[in-house]
Amino acid sequence: MPKTLNPKPLEAEAESVPSSLRIVCDDAATITLAAADPPIEGDDKPALRKFSMVAYTGGAMRLGGWPYPVVVDLAGLRVTRKSRPILKDHDRGSIVGHTDDIKISDRSLEVAGVISGVGATAQEVIATSENGFPWQASLGASADKVVFIPEGKTAKANGRNHNGPLYIARKSTLGEVSFVALGADDNTEARVAAGQSEEDPDTGDEETTDELEPVNASLAMSTKPKAKPQSQPVSAVEQMRAEAAAESRRIAGIRKLCGDKHPTIEADAIEQGWSVTKTELTVLRSERPKAPDQSQHSPRYNREVLEAAACLSVGIDEKTLLASYGERTLEAANPLRHIGLKELVAECARSEGINVPRVFGDGTETIRAGFSSMSLPSIMENVMNKTLLAAYQNTPIAAFDLCSVGTVSDFKEVSRYRLLGTGGFEQVAPDGELKHGKLSDQKFTNKADTYGQILTLTRHDIINDDLNAFMDIPRQMGRSGAESIDDLFFTLLLKNSGFFSSANANFLQGPDTKFGPDSLTVAKTTFRKQKAGPGGKPKDQKPINIRPEYLVVPVELETEAELLMGSAQLMIDAQGSPTKIPVDNPHRNKYRVISTPHLSDTYYQGASGTAWYLFANPRVLPAFEIVFLNGRRTPVIERVEMPPNTLGMGFRSYIDFGVNSQDHRAAVKVAGE
Repeated sequence: MPKTLNPKPLEAEAESVPSSLRIVCDDAATITLAAADPPIEGDDKPALRKFSMVAYTGGAMRLGGWPYPVVVDLAGLRVTRKSRPILKDHDRGSIVGHTDDIKISDRSLEVAGVISGVGATAQEVIATSENGFPWQASLGASADKVVFIPEGKTAKANGRNHNGPLYIARKSTLGEVSFVALGADDNTEARVAAGQSEEDPDTGDEETTDELEPVNASLAMSTKPKAKPQSQPVSAVEQMRAEAAAESRRIAGIRKLCGDKHPTIEADAIEQGWSVTKTELTVLRSERPKAPDQSQHSPRYNREVLEAAACLSVGIDEKTLLASYGERTLEAANPLRHIGLKELVAECARSEGINVPRVFGDGTETIRAGFSSMSLPSIMENVMNKTLLAAYQNTPIAAFDLCSVGTVSDFKEVSRYRLLGTGGFEQVAPDGELKHGKLSDQKFTNKADTYGQILTLTRHDIINDDLNAFMDIPRQMGRSGAESIDDLFFTLLLKNSGFFSSANANFLQGPDTKFGPDSLTVAKTTFRKQKAGPGGKPKDQKPINIRPEYLVVPVELETEAELLMGSAQLMIDAQGSPTKIPVDNPHRNKYRVISTPHLSDTYYQGASGTAWYLFANPRVLPAFEIVFLNGRRTPVIERVEMPPNTLGMGFRSYIDFGVNSQDHRAAVKVAGE
């Protein structure tokens, strides 16, 4: 249910709304993917496929996290760079390409560019489009200024009137545009066209711009030379040679002007198709003496750079960050790799044009400015998620080796039915009739519950200025999420006396069960003799023929188990004589050893330092099952609203899962007395 908002005047500043926009193209927005231009003779680099799309047509859309429809005012849409990423599903790791042409009118946002991605994502977009898949477009932007239009009021944006209640993002910043499989409007589509043939003329002259205008700018970045009228037809080969020669002269002139002093200008000029004249002007401007910067409050870094710097500061692996942010962002963030909380808060405020004091002092003004920004909560949430995930993945979880993993869609109890013991195949009678099989009446249940905790980033944390110390909390959350799975599994394993019992033929006890080669042989034989069952019919007493694969021991028996699995020979007494004689070890490398301290820790009811287990492969026959809500196996961190009297940010972390026993025939317990 959307929250009830108090009546507000027309275009009141909106409060408590998300800081990001994911606008799926509306009305008749389309994407067209065309064939690449013919390659230049002598150039080994393959030509890139081109695309064009109407990314947004100015309508109101319902977005996740926003209680009312949202309109992005195209007159206030800011484009900070000519080249913007083209992604798939707004995933920074799924690169499709980049733009080289952005046009903003009073009714639409149109972009064009090339499929420059080299990974599987770009190839998937090309291949599926050629097969007719109807891709849609989605605009990703940050909401810099949002106003609320109450019910009964009307506001104008994008050349049309919009009736409240709704939000209008009067100022926003374009981040990226994505290919999406399914958006909010089923009428949208993305098509693949065969593209312009080599002999087709240009559809029209394109207008180049030296600098990007923030509002209502038509950005045509094409560097293709304009065709000059000729009295005689020119062959395609001659035209390509002429274009290649002109490009070589242009690059040579640029390199001569830049020399060794201006490598960045040289790279930009070659990449963006600058003329020699423009390059010369740019070099002259860069060599002019510059007055010192008098502004102490101007933004120096964007949100992505600050987020990457915070990740580097807390020690997240650079290879992981490279996939998320890209090489250019990491290079820009490298000087800030030791950023503290004070500087992070101040830079987040500056990046959104909020003035902060030059001296931190008691931090009140700077902290309030940082907390009022939209970028700081997003940065903290993303950095915490990456820190938590790294800690979770680096914590070993024995339960994943010994349990099958399932998915549930809600928190209600679900049932699993046995598929073995159905009677098996029988000889078909001469009349061709097949005997009916059925599922067993025996069933197993499981259900998911929620486990989590909450933390707060307070004014004290920021004044203490230790970002790494604060990130110890999500690290501990990640470890706690992993440990909670093993904790629930071993609690159930050790106190489940009804699961391991003589009645189930999977429990051995007595003086001969002490861990060793002989008792392991007895346990293996017991495991292999499990019956199909249940029931007393002769067919129910057939063996299921499942082999054990895991030897599970407490840490007290870990070394002994590893020696038994790794030794080629055993030393035994020669019929009562003290002389030892070697014999071949039949158990060598037969089982994978899993040793955990949970089995003998007195914290758990039923713990023992002598008991040990044999488990089947859970993918063949599971003794226990772990279920996760909607298949999500990792914890998540989300921002939560704090009370007005609290100067800070709240974050909660949780994971939804459950563990329960399944088939007793998949495990044998040995008391080890």
